[in-house]
Amino acid sequence: MENYAIEMLNITKTFGGKPANDNISLQLRKGEIHALLGENGAGKSTLMSILFGLYQADSGIIKKDGEVIEIKGPKDANKYRIGMVHQHFKLVEVFTVLENIILGSETTKFGFIQKKESREKIIKLSEEYGLNVDPDKLIENTTVGMQQRVEILKMLYRDNDILIFDEPTAVLTPQEIEELLKIMKRLAESGKSILFITHKINEILAVADRCTVLRKGQYVGTVNVSETNKVELTEMMVGRKVEFVVQKEECKPGDTVLEVNKLVVSGSKKNKNAVNNVSFKVRRGEIVCIAGIDGNGQSELAYGITGLEKIKSGSIVFNGEEITHSSVNRRNKMGLAHIPEDRHKFGLVLDFTLENNLVLKKYNEEQFQKFRFIKKDEIRKYAEELIEKFDIRSPQGPTNSARTMSGGNQQKAIIAREIDVNPELLIAVQPTRGLDVGAIEFIHKQIVAQRDLGKAVLLFSLELDEVMNLSDRILVMYEGEIVGELDPKQTTVNELGLYMAGTKNNVKGDN
Repeated sequence: MENYAIEMLNITKTFGGKPANDNISLQLRKGEIHALLGENGAGKSTLMSILFGLYQADSGIIKKDGEVIEIKGPKDANKYRIGMVHQHFKLVEVFTVLENIILGSETTKFGFIQKKESREKIIKLSEEYGLNVDPDKLIENTTVGMQQRVEILKMLYRDNDILIFDEPTAVLTPQEIEELLKIMKRLAESGKSILFITHKINEILAVADRCTVLRKGQYVGTVNVSETNKVELTEMMVGRKVEFVVQKEECKPGDTVLEVNKLVVSGSKKNKNAVNNVSFKVRRGEIVCIAGIDGNGQSELAYGITGLEKIKSGSIVFNGEEITHSSVNRRNKMGLAHIPEDRHKFGLVLDFTLENNLVLKKYNEEQFQKFRFIKKDEIRKYAEELIEKFDIRSPQGPTNSARTMSGGNQQKAIIAREIDVNPELLIAVQPTRGLDVGAIEFIHKQIVAQRDLGKAVLLFSLELDEVMNLSDRILVMYEGEIVGELDPKQTTVNELGLYMAGTKNNVKGDN
């Protein structure tokens, strides 16, 4: 009988009477990379949260090295040397990188935290695994990609031998993803046992030994990765065939909707602008993509255009009207919709219900209020329509707290709300981050449909496949500037990568 590193046997967990995990069993071999695949809301993160002690199973048992163990919280998980990189970061924004990594595992002497030894260990791990971080930088001043690296270092710092990676590549650049997959292989070769949750089947095929598939909270099957393929895994996951190539007609651009002129936005670094003298236009009926490696000014550019960041100089013109210093509310009323990069900080009120989040942009319309009193029945009806139309899955339907929904379904809720306001300009920043292939296919169709309705779409993406397949024009950002304009039909992934790395320069006029 095989002695597994971890066994989760007959695990059941319900929320509001609905099973998130329905009698699921999973066995992790020592030294293997075991992928966990499933749609958003399939129960993957719930299952791993039970293993890490964040949730308690209603029934079932957990074994480590053949012995039954009880995990009542993360401290128990750490005791059994189980670590987890969470899909949604567990970081204190006002703490430094170093303080976040050692939090809960501080070394003290005479009541004082000994940071010198911790710093040396963090720097060593950082260099060893290519996760370069600045230990003294505040989390609130770091990029999303940097925050992901801090989460990984937190786990490595604790010398865990069972490593749970929950969507670890969702916010990483292609280069960082490639390096992380190499790291995972090295960890497995050294005897670590890895559970790897991902929606990206190519990553499973590249790095995993076995793959377990869940669908709607139920176990579908476990396969040897060397004996399967992308099509088979996709059908196991979603129960149908999925189109991997975006189907769209030739674009027919019309009038200019957005014009950005010599825009400058300050950055967190002193004496260096995050966005420097950027100019471009977006017309009706086209999808313009801002591509680049994370941290090259894309986020600040999106914040500037949407009103979340102040403009240092330059101008923004929307449908012929300057909005450079207009409020977010004013931009919304003019027809600007925004799918933000950080769905928790800018996309949702996490402690609101799903229905209240869906109506955030419309609650003051006559349909939903009278004499300033909210029409709750109308909001419920409206939310149920969007839930059905956009396939948003939540255990308690419209009354579910946004905080307790899976990341992918949180994203789908934001996309539903933003598209349903019938915008003139849709700004989509990492719109498919953390989504499964079925949901990505659906969202891509929604974005193309907006373009075909004559809307202007400005897309920000780190996903090279998404950039190449969805865009009508590609503008590449490097160190805060537009360094190239590319036609996706005339370029290659390799050429795009060279522009992103700053080794080519082909700026065309005002773009």
